[in-house]
Amino acid sequence: MIDKQQLTQTVEQAIEGTSIFIVDIKINPGNAIVVEIDSPESIDIDTCAKITRQIEATFDRDVEDYELEVGSAGLTAPFKVKGQYLKNIGNEVEVLTSDGRKLQGVLTAVGDNDFTIEVAKKVKEPGAKRPTLVMEPTTIEMSNTKSVKYLINFK
Repeated sequence: MIDKQQLTQTVEQAIEGTSIFIVDIKINPGNAIVVEIDSPESIDIDTCAKITRQIEATFDRDVEDYELEVGSAGLTAPFKVKGQYLKNIGNEVEVLTSDGRKLQGVLTAVGDNDFTIEVAKKVKEPGAKRPTLVMEPTTIEMSNTKSVKYLINFK
């Protein structure tokens, strides 16, 4: 079985000195390895190939055979690490809370264990005929979410 800690160290060495960060590393049954990476900038195929070569240089397929997939985290995949939150500050996100609420808003800040989104709420001002939209900051603990993901809008 491939050692996950050694694999993680190998990937960290390959991305050292770049803005790339590890999202997830999985070793599935049959030694099917999946490495997910992300970056504030885009991830290109050359970057994935470089990481693949570093892993293949460290883990000899003749000693132990494995299947390897290195790629960027999907655009619609839920956030897994803090780096993904930081990357998406200023973008619209969809939050599914642990208590089942679904919120949509602009991610404005990220703390150590929480994040803040600005949610549009309808507020009826006294004397006004129609309610107006007001942006209200809402801070949510990361542990109180089921999923947070980038919201794609085609406006």
